[in-house]
Amino acid sequence: MKRALDVVVALLALALLSPVLALVALAVLIESGRPVLFRQQRVGLAGRQFGMYKFRSMVHDAAAIGPYFTSDNDPRITRVGRFIRRTSLDELPQLFNVIAGDMSLVGPRPDVPAQRGLYTDAQWAQRCSVRPGITGLAQAMLRSSATPEERLALDLRYASEHSVWLDLRIMARTLGRLTGKGAN
Repeated sequence: MKRALDVVVALLALALLSPVLALVALAVLIESGRPVLFRQQRVGLAGRQFGMYKFRSMVHDAAAIGPYFTSDNDPRITRVGRFIRRTSLDELPQLFNVIAGDMSLVGPRPDVPAQRGLYTDAQWAQRCSVRPGITGLAQAMLRSSATPEERLALDLRYASEHSVWLDLRIMARTLGRLTGKGAN
């Protein structure tokens, strides 16, 4: 049921948001050229790695210039990048990852392989027991203000309590945050 909901909602979202996708792609292209999409290795269900897509929000070769995480006022982030990150528009290409089966609409955000060392073996196994998501419990509740410890606790809580009903509540709360109703 969850997979069917993921595919139907992702296809519908892509159809409805195609003008937004085109505008964001054009803005990235005009400001900093090609490529407009960024593909990064992430860890998914059962620890399998996959290429996660995002609109490119950083300068070319940003990974070679700094760490896998960003900080406030990171000089690698472009002007358009700041806007699309703040509005979460940079995440829209992940709808293709959902259709491909690498991701779900809801689940823990997928980690980069380098983050494996942040977990115990048991925590890692629990986290990788569910498909990662575009949004998750940590994003719905705390958006980007979650500490690493809070994020871990909420990701593990989701992995142990996941259900379609919880997914619907997380999606509603995420949409509320994005539209200003409870946004950080």
